[in-house]
Amino acid sequence: METDTIAAISTPMGEGAIAIIRLSGPDSIGIADKLYNGKRKLKEVESHTIHYGKINDPRTGEHVEEVMVSVLRGPKTFTRENIVEINCHGGLMSVNRVLELALSQGARLAEPGEFTKRAFLNGRIDLLQAEAVMDLIRAKTDRAMTVAMGQMEGRLSKLVHQLRQTLLEIIASVEVNIDYPEYDAEEVTNHLLLDKAQMVHDKIEELLVTAKQGKILREGLSTVIIGRPNVGKSSLLNSLVHENKAIVTDIPGTTRDVIEEYVNIRGVPLRLVDTAGIRDTEDIVERIGVERSRKVLKEADLILLLLNYHESLTYEDRQLFEAIKGMDAIVIVNKTDLDCRISLDEVQTLACGQPVITTSLLKEEGIDDLEQAIASLFFQQGIETQDVTYVSNTRHIALLAQANEAINEAINSIGLGVPVDMAQIDVRRTWEILGEIVGDTVSDSLIDQLFSQFCLGK
Repeated sequence: METDTIAAISTPMGEGAIAIIRLSGPDSIGIADKLYNGKRKLKEVESHTIHYGKINDPRTGEHVEEVMVSVLRGPKTFTRENIVEINCHGGLMSVNRVLELALSQGARLAEPGEFTKRAFLNGRIDLLQAEAVMDLIRAKTDRAMTVAMGQMEGRLSKLVHQLRQTLLEIIASVEVNIDYPEYDAEEVTNHLLLDKAQMVHDKIEELLVTAKQGKILREGLSTVIIGRPNVGKSSLLNSLVHENKAIVTDIPGTTRDVIEEYVNIRGVPLRLVDTAGIRDTEDIVERIGVERSRKVLKEADLILLLLNYHESLTYEDRQLFEAIKGMDAIVIVNKTDLDCRISLDEVQTLACGQPVITTSLLKEEGIDDLEQAIASLFFQQGIETQDVTYVSNTRHIALLAQANEAINEAINSIGLGVPVDMAQIDVRRTWEILGEIVGDTVSDSLIDQLFSQFCLGK
C-alpha cells in the first residue's frame, strides 16, 4: 500500500480561468499548510470544506497566488486518503509554481492515473469502475457518457460479482460432494451445477450481445469516406462536422491526404476519415494520398461510398464496389440537384443489399436520411442506455468471451457424465476469469499497465 503523498495538476494544461492542484496521501494537509496563509490552519478546519487564502513560498515568504483550498479527510474521499485541492488562477506559470512548491515540501509528482489507482488499491472502486473513469473522460457523445457513468456507479461490477458468487456456490457444493459423499447425492450436485452453470452462461451471453454496440459507444466507428475525385467527399465531411474542415473545389484531386474528425451522429460517435479520391494518377503527391486511402479502407468499421448522380458509373466506381464487398457500407449518390445520368438500378444491384441514399450536399438534402441509415445499421433497435448493461471495454469483452468458453466446457462435461470434480475445474476457471474483470484476480503488472494509460492528475 502506498504511504507517500502525491501531487499533480488535475486540470488541462494551458490558459484557463481556474486550475486545480490535487494532493493525496497522509501528509497532504500538512504540506498544504506549509504553503497556505489564511484565517485558520488547514489542519484545524472541518473536512469537506473550502477556504480562501494565499499561497506563500515558505523559503522566501513571497506571495505566490490567491487561492481557494478544499480539505477532504479520508476515508470519505475518492482515494480514501486525505486530499487537498488547491484552486488557483489558470495561467501556466501560476499553476506550475504552486505545484513546484508542493513538491518542494515533500510531495511526489503523481504518475498517470495514480489517484484512481489508489482508489482501486484502497477498495474505493474495483478495476472495472476505475477503467470506467477513463471512459467517462474520453466519452464523445451523451450516450457514451451515460454508459460510462453506469459502469462507474457499479452496474456492470454488481452483475459480475453476482455471477462470481453463483460460481462460488457451485464450487462449494462440489467440495461438499467430494468430502462428504454420504451426505450429498452426486445426481443432486450435477443437477444443481448444471442449472447454475447454465444461468451464468446465459448472463454472459446477454452481456456479449451488447459488446458490439458498447464498443462503438466507447471507441467510435472508424468511418471512411471513399469515392472517385470530385464526387463530394470533402463536402460530406463538412456537412457532417458542420464546419469547413476540408477544402472543396471543382478540381479533381484537391484532397491529397487523409483528414480525420470526430462527429456525433444520433448518439453514435464516428471517427470520420475523408480520403483522397481513389484513382490512377501520375501526380506523386496525390498517389501517396491514394495509397493511404486504400490502407485506411481496410481498417474501417464503416464505409461511405460516394457516387456522382450526374455521371454514369465508371470502371473505378465498380472497382470500389468490389473493394467494399462484405463490409458495413452505405452507398451515397450525391449531386441530385443536377440531371440524372447514373443508373440507380445498377447501383442497387452492385450494392448487394447495402443501404443506398441520395443526397444533394450543395442544397443540404438527404443528410437526415444518411444519419438515420448510419444509426440503423449498427443500432437497429435503437440505443438503450438506461436499462441495458453495456460491455464496452475490449479487455472486458475478451475476458467475458474466455469465461463463456470455460463455463461451456463445464456444461458439456456434465452432459457427458464427467465426474463433478473434473467439471469443477472449468467452473473455477470461469470464476477466476470474471475476477480479472473487476480486479480480484489480476496481476500487479496488468494493474500498472492499465493505470499508465490514464491522464496525469486523475
